[in-house]
This record gives sequence, structure tokens and C-alpha cells, in this order.
Amino acid sequence: MSVYLLVLCLALLQQEGRASPDKSGCNSPDAVRVAEEALEQINQDRTNGYVLSLNRLYDLSHTQQQEKGGSLYKMTIDVMETKCHITSRKPWKQCEVRQIGDLPVYGECEVSAHADAQVKLQSYSCTLREVPATAVVGVCPDCPTADNFNEPVVKETVNLSLQRFNEESHLANYFTLENITKASSQWVVGPAYFVEFTIVETVCSKKTEASELSSCPPMDCQFAHRGFCQGSHVAHEDQFEIRNPVGKKDNSFQNRKPVEVKCEIYEPQAATVEEQGHVNADSGHTEPQHHNHTHLHPHEHTHSGAASSDITVSKSQGSLGTVVDQPASPRSAPSASSCPGPRRHSLGLERLKI
Repeated sequence: MSVYLLVLCLALLQQEGRASPDKSGCNSPDAVRVAEEALEQINQDRTNGYVLSLNRLYDLSHTQQQEKGGSLYKMTIDVMETKCHITSRKPWKQCEVRQIGDLPVYGECEVSAHADAQVKLQSYSCTLREVPATAVVGVCPDCPTADNFNEPVVKETVNLSLQRFNEESHLANYFTLENITKASSQWVVGPAYFVEFTIVETVCSKKTEASELSSCPPMDCQFAHRGFCQGSHVAHEDQFEIRNPVGKKDNSFQNRKPVEVKCEIYEPQAATVEEQGHVNADSGHTEPQHHNHTHLHPHEHTHSGAASSDITVSKSQGSLGTVVDQPASPRSAPSASSCPGPRRHSLGLERLKI
């Protein structure tokens, strides 16, 4: 009987593709490496939204693949949104996670990835949700809360911010609105509004007459520059008054709309590839390619408002998976040992178990 059991065990060990919970669980350095590198590839695959950061490894299992070598990992990772937009293509480890006052977003990703010396993402499905305003106010009563993108004051804030950027930047062409990505408000000395939005280069140069700017289409080519902006302004409202230290009404504030905007403009990926040149198949030497479009390097413009555009918000979908907005739902307890792993970030919201 003992010989039979030994033979049976050897046969089971030789089977290819048998999945099992990772013995080292969510504390395994190999599993953490797979999670980190898979998330980097998820961010690179996405076309909309913000860069996601790894919060913890929630659960995993892996399958040994003898013919291909390496292992196939199935894992659930908890993620948090950062302040970097996908357009920036920044590595997630270089991006700051949104805190309680930054309209934080959290969620989880179901990931399939093959790992040996390298990690190759097979597929993913991420579900994200914004922390409810009630939870934010409960911890931070003075923090900004989310606004509807279609509110007139939100559109006005975006328009004023973009107008200021176009007026004061030294770029060759005008930029127009692509998408509004965040909007919030807060009472400071008056109602203050904050927006985040993406912009795209138009075909109109800075020499274009003001009367023609409303008909400037976005540059429809692979060399169009894109950017990510953060703007704000304190709105004028007749309902409140500002008084100076001696108690007199301060009329100087009534006709002002303080506007600030900060934009990062990113080099088109197509331009980066082209500038590296291409290898001549016959001679084997590198020949640089040329075109008549002026390139810019990634940089920031900060000003202390604006072509109008339709506001669109889309779900992020790449070639390997999707990211959707969806309310939290109960999930099963982890099956692997030592799971879930430790959290890397905490917003102090124990009720949401972030």
C-alpha cells in the first residue's frame, strides 16, 4: 500500500497545470513582485483615468507550467488611485496616492499573469469606486467634496483655467478641452471650485485671430501633444460680502475671479519613437526621421481661463482588460495562507475597510 501511495504522489506532482494556493501567501516576495509588475502593465494598457497604486495583495493562487516554464498567477490586488493621470505614463511608484482631501478612489483588480524571469500580464478586470462624501466629511469636515461635471460652475472653472493657460503659456499652438476628470468644491473665503481635466493640442497657432478660436479642431495625428491640468477659482456670489479690517465693505473682491491653473504637457509617444530613428534594413545603420511638427518636452506651466468643449467621461478599457466604476460588494475570504497582505496606505476610514 505504501508503494502505491508513493507512486500516486509522484504522478500527481508530474501533472502540469495543477492550481493551488500559494504556500507563502501574500507575504511571498515572488507574489509581491508579480503583483507590482502586473499593475505596472495594467496602467500601461489603460487609456483613460488615473494611474493605480498597489495597496495590498488580497489573495492568490498559482499554477506550475512545466512545458512553458514559470507559473501562472491568479491574484486579487487592492488598489488606490493616484494623482497622476494615465496620459502622463508615469510609473505608479512615482505617483502620490490620493488622500482624504483629494477625492480618493479605491478598488480591486482580478489579475492573471505568467511569471518566470519576467512577468507578462495575461488579463485583468478592475472595479473602482470613489470614497463617499459622507465618509470624507465624517473624518474631515473641511475637505472638498465631489461636484457634478455638468454643473455650470464646474464648466466655468474649466473654461477659465484653460483660457488662462492658453493666454500665458509659451507653446506654439492653442489647446482645447478633452475631458473633465475631477471636480470638487470647498468653502474658503467664498465658494472655491477645483477641477482636473485633460487637454489636447489644436491645429490653431497662437497667431490665430480670437474670432476663429471657437472653430479650432484638435490636431488629429499621432504627434498631437496632450496634457493634464489642475485648475481652481473662487466664484463671485452676490450672497456674501468681504469686509476690510475696519468693517467697510471691500468692493475690490466683488469683480474678481481668482484663477489658478497648473498643466503638464506630455511628449507624444510617436514622436519619442521617431526621434530614436530607425534601423536601415540594408545597411544596418540608424537614420533619423524628420517631420515639420515642433516637439516639446514634458514640463509644467503654473499660472495664478477657454475654448468650450463637450464634457465626456469614459470607462477605461485596454487591450487586456477593463476598469469600471461599481459599488463595493461582499467578497469571499482569502484562500491562500497569510492573506491578505499588509496595507501600504490607509485613509483612516475603518468602516470602508480600505
